[in-house]
Amino acid sequence: MKNSKLLVISVILAGFFFMAMGHTISNEWIVPDKYKNMKNPYADSDDDYGAELYEIHCASCHGDEGYGDGKKADNLETPMRELGSEEVLAQTDGELYYKSFIGRDEMPNFEKKIDSEEDRWLIVNFMRTLAE
Repeated sequence: MKNSKLLVISVILAGFFFMAMGHTISNEWIVPDKYKNMKNPYADSDDDYGAELYEIHCASCHGDEGYGDGKKADNLETPMRELGSEEVLAQTDGELYYKSFIGRDEMPNFEKKIDSEEDRWLIVNFMRTLAE
């Protein structure tokens, strides 16, 4: 009887361990190649409208300067990366586009909210300026 209980507890703990490991592995944000290789048709645009769009749609979580310190940030479970960090800015424009507008988990999908492709790319352009 004692060994049975020990076996059951061991199996349960092993299950929790493997579930936790699976969650860690699946937590990587995989961006489809289609998006990784997307070219930003507005990459040379210096339109200030991207900053306005960022303020409207992104700053409440990501903060005015992209530090992840927006007024809603404390209510999120997902830790945010600083948008001006080397880790974030090392991504292609297509990866930033995918993560910003397709989203996942607590990062909402913005495809309907920001339906203009140009506006989406202007936000990506603005995000690139956050390192300056």
